[in-house]
Amino acid sequence: MHIQHILVPMDFSPDAEKALESAVALARQFQARITLLHAVHLPVTTEISLTAYFSEMQASAQRGMETYHKQVEDAGLPVETHVLIGVPFRKIIETAADQGADLIVMGTHGRTGVPHLMLGSVAERVVRLAPCPVWVTRQAHANAATLDA
Repeated sequence: MHIQHILVPMDFSPDAEKALESAVALARQFQARITLLHAVHLPVTTEISLTAYFSEMQASAQRGMETYHKQVEDAGLPVETHVLIGVPFRKIIETAADQGADLIVMGTHGRTGVPHLMLGSVAERVVRLAPCPVWVTRQAHANAATLDA
């Protein structure tokens, strides 16, 4: 497998940061470029102006992504950053296809039980629907040995 382009979805969580560390290590090994992606999720209902909401969320996400962009740049790797509006798993899949990603490296929160049923899993949907292989990383949690599903 030859990896030239790695897509790394970022949600500003420690799990996503761990995935970025793994992606940087892989990109160094394969001399690959990295695309960072954050999807601003559409609200179900809102009392505020959607235009104002999207504007503020997009600006905030772009500022947050600058740190990750610099981290990849400092590692000496080519990087681009996208902040898109939409359902995260769909934007990840679409971006992977549109950008010709060879691999998606992403974190998972590892929710189980009721939280998983209520919130679903972005990583799970991406694994099932992605146009390329997906490497899912997870932070080591204190309760990882306990299964509550």
